[in-house]
Amino acid sequence: MTSTSSIKHKCFQYFFIIIFMLHVCAATSILSSSTDNSSFNSFLEIAKSPEVFDWMISIRRKIHENPELGYEEFETSELIRSELDKMGIPYKHPVAITGVIGFIGTGLPPFVALRADMDALPMQEMVEWEHKSKVAGKMHACGHDAHVTMLLGAAKILKHHEKDIQGTVVLVFQPAEEVSGGARKIVESGVLQNVTAIFGLHIAPELPVGEVASRSGPILAGGGRFEAKISGKGGHAAIPQHSIDPILAASNGIISLQQLVSREADPLDTQVVTVAKFQGGSAFNVIPDYVTIGGTYRAFSKQSFDQLRLRIEQIIVGQAAVHRCNATVDFLDEVKPSYPPTVNDGDLHEHFVNVAVSMLGINNVKSAMTPAMTSEDFAFYQEVIPGYFFILGVKNASHKRFQPSLHSPYLQINEDGLPYGAALHASLASSYLLKHQHHVHGV
Repeated sequence: MTSTSSIKHKCFQYFFIIIFMLHVCAATSILSSSTDNSSFNSFLEIAKSPEVFDWMISIRRKIHENPELGYEEFETSELIRSELDKMGIPYKHPVAITGVIGFIGTGLPPFVALRADMDALPMQEMVEWEHKSKVAGKMHACGHDAHVTMLLGAAKILKHHEKDIQGTVVLVFQPAEEVSGGARKIVESGVLQNVTAIFGLHIAPELPVGEVASRSGPILAGGGRFEAKISGKGGHAAIPQHSIDPILAASNGIISLQQLVSREADPLDTQVVTVAKFQGGSAFNVIPDYVTIGGTYRAFSKQSFDQLRLRIEQIIVGQAAVHRCNATVDFLDEVKPSYPPTVNDGDLHEHFVNVAVSMLGINNVKSAMTPAMTSEDFAFYQEVIPGYFFILGVKNASHKRFQPSLHSPYLQINEDGLPYGAALHASLASSYLLKHQHHVHGV
């Protein structure tokens, strides 16, 4: 009887210990979740602190005053490296001519990347303010000055919390988004070969500060350009029978191109073909020897994009032949490569929504935004790495009816949006590493 009683007593003790450990594990999980949420909030508080916020404004205005075009971002790159040096953040340079790749964390897997583009646009700023562009004919009219600033802000936050980072954050300061697909050169350099996810953002002057928007799947279209030369035989306009009219051939080609979308594309698969350039002839009574047309084509899937490209050439060449002309079509890939569609990874979308809702509140996260027909070279990263691209509100505080859009010489952004971009960058990266650290150790 004593032996049986002792066994029952030990069994009860083991049962009690197991129950106790289960409670401890559950409490630890809850505490960890609570800690994660508080870190989201603390990142935003840090980014909004006068020390960090004022520093970011100063950085953004310096870059805005000195805009540089693609692969010419030498001063911008130098400023970035100077700030990284001050923070004690190691980096690689040059990458893709002017690019800078920074590293924060353990230097070990997992690796997650954050990207900002650096280049400006060849346009004259028309906004009169203290920090207007000092370079004639160049302006940060697409917000890349803000993108660089927010990534530097994220770097400052992450460096301050480096001991808590469970892996490595790769900072990608990329050249030439506007000109020739600098992202592709970054990929080709091999500096991202160990990266398992990459995040990027773009400012939106129409979206209020404190709000973000994105979606899973296609968010931006693939975009390409084309230019065609249609050659005939010039002559007097009064005796067209002695000429071969390239204007007529080009005109019929343009009409036929419009039928690509209306007659050949699935109505539920949004596509665009626009002819925006038509050059030929210089006199009222002379049929020219040739004309040149050019335009753009857009689609949300690679299959549709490639099909448009194929049919554009077939139609232009075919219509030229119908009218006894010859045609050549150039897709200008050597000048600026076609950009693939920007397609957000589904798992990263879920991660983004969780982080953004925790930081901003559910009403400020638009997680099913309508895709746009504009293009982004961030898509080159997504072809080789799971990637996620989102939109950040920087709507101007003024109550003007007309809000200048991106690529407008009148663009103004609300700098109050900078802390949100910096904090989201930092939170997306650090929480991603925390989540995926378990996979590295096989847990």
